[in-house]
Parts: sequence; C-alpha cells; structure tokens
Amino acid sequence: MWLAEVGKERVDEIMEPELTIDRALRTYLAKGYTREWINQRLQAISVRKELTDAWQDHGVKAGSEYAILRNEITKAWSGMTTRQYKNLKGLTKESLRDNMSTTEIVLNMLAETATKEIINVKHPDGLEENIEIANEGGSVAKAAREAIESKTGKKVITSKKALDLGRVITAITEKNDDDNEK
Repeated sequence: MWLAEVGKERVDEIMEPELTIDRALRTYLAKGYTREWINQRLQAISVRKELTDAWQDHGVKAGSEYAILRNEITKAWSGMTTRQYKNLKGLTKESLRDNMSTTEIVLNMLAETATKEIINVKHPDGLEENIEIANEGGSVAKAAREAIESKTGKKVITSKKALDLGRVITAITEKNDDDNEK
C-alpha cells in the first residue's frame, strides 16, 4: 500500500511539478528549517539547474566534471574546497548546502549565477575552459563575501549549521512570545 501511494505521489508530481516543490517545502519544514532559509534553498536548486544546463551546452560531462567545477566555484568564493568546507561544518555524508546559512547560500548562488552568465558570454568549450570560468564566477561572490565581512566585522563562513541557526531563532522567538504573554 505504501509503495503504491508513493508511486501515485510521484506520478502526480510528474503531471504537476509544483507538487514536488511543495513536498520539498514540507520536508524542510519538518526538519526544522526556517521559511526564509527554505525559500533561499529552493531558489538555489533552480540556479544550480541553470548552471548545469549551461555546462552541458558547453561540453562539460555530468558527474565528475560537474563535481570538479562545483569544487572550483566553492574554492574561489569561500577559500576552501568543498571537502574543507564540509569538514569545517563537521559534515560527513550530509549535504553542504543543507547546512549553509542563508548568507552562505546566497553567496553560493551568486557564484553560480555569475559563472552561468560568464559562460553565456564567453562560450567556453570543455572542462578546462570551464574551470577558468568557474574561478571567475566564484571570484564575484568572493568580492561580495569580503565586502560583507568588512562591513559587519563578522565572518560569513562559519562552522554553524543551518538547522542549528534555525533552532536558535526559534528559541529566541518562543522566549519573546512567552515574555509578551506575561
């Protein structure tokens, strides 16, 4: 019965793709993420898809070549490889993106969007040419990260995980609600 229900849900999602987004939203809410974070994460998925489409159109093979380019983008904007970034956050198998703060997600989206835009102008072909573009796109987000850090005096990239940040926000909100009731 369960398998039939899941199959029906997936067929319904094929017929109406918005249901997939709704399911992702419910899943993230159930895990305890904030609505702001979820909105950014869902937007990041769309940006990633646009980038991988551009890579595919410019001679990059899915799989390991995508991973190489994503690593180059991450290194360019954050100063760390994807593995180093995951280690900073104490992640093993978990998704790095699911553990980024809203600002980290936005900067990653900026890096990927800039990379896609540069691809569309320079028309690189193959992995090697796209590596150069990935670094250029990542450097756009690096400049933004450094500007934010300069203006706030705080590091954007931290070991904190998105769920941990969401729990802190929830605790503060609940405390304020309790104080207001008194």
